[in-house]
Amino acid sequence: MNPLEINSMSLIDHLGELRKRIIWVLVVFVVMTIVGLIFAEPIINFLKNDAPVKGLEWNAFSPWDAIRIYMQFAFATAVAVTLPVLMYHVWAFVKPGLHASEQKATLMYIPFAMLLIVVGFLFSYFVVFPMAMLFTDLMTKRLQIKQTYGIAQYFTFMFNIIIPVSLLFELPIVVMFLTKIRILNPMRLHKLRRYAYVLLLIIGAIITPPDVVSAIIVTIPLIVLYEFSVFLSRIIYRKQLAADQAFEAEYGQTKMQPENKEVGTDASTAAGTEAGEGNEPNDSADEEKSE
Repeated sequence: MNPLEINSMSLIDHLGELRKRIIWVLVVFVVMTIVGLIFAEPIINFLKNDAPVKGLEWNAFSPWDAIRIYMQFAFATAVAVTLPVLMYHVWAFVKPGLHASEQKATLMYIPFAMLLIVVGFLFSYFVVFPMAMLFTDLMTKRLQIKQTYGIAQYFTFMFNIIIPVSLLFELPIVVMFLTKIRILNPMRLHKLRRYAYVLLLIIGAIITPPDVVSAIIVTIPLIVLYEFSVFLSRIIYRKQLAADQAFEAEYGQTKMQPENKEVGTDASTAAGTEAGEGNEPNDSADEEKSE
């Protein structure tokens, strides 16, 4: 079997492994969507009676609003539960290309990622979302408009704020993972810092009300997350350099030992050959004497 056939089989095996893991993720997503439909009603009722909209009158502006809200909560539940499963299968897919120590280290990212997304959800729901609602309430009162909330519009507005902010809190995990597989490094992140700050400021301005104070309040934690990501990337990069140096030292010593043995064998063989050549005249002299 030629090398091309081996490589093509290896590629087919990788594609089959990727297909299998995608199917697992999709199955979990579908199952959790069904579970989300079951638990959507109590979650909706809880959020309707929570600040800052407690006691408000709810309206449906379309016959599909109720179904739309059910599906939104079902998908949100499915995404929240499927995310760690997705991260595990991504780790399992790239695991063969990692060292044993890297495999264990990257596996620990999954609970850390869940912790960060929970922190991001709490920050977005208790800080960013109330600021957005306060701003819209002030503008409504300034224009002397009666507040009539559509349930679909309200929860869509809430999801558009909470989901992006929660996902942005995964930035340290993404940076650590990309550093582990040697796509990113602290030097590259340092060069991209100015562009990253501008991008985070734009994101903060998009997901908050059009007011400078709110944008700054949201952007500062995102910048802190970026700097924390750079710090983690620097730690991982230093460990990688140390591991590479240790590997090179060990590999170099192991490689030199067989070479030394070969040199010693060649030297002894050469010495034996020379000794044999030196004994040939003595043997011929003994033959002449015997004659």
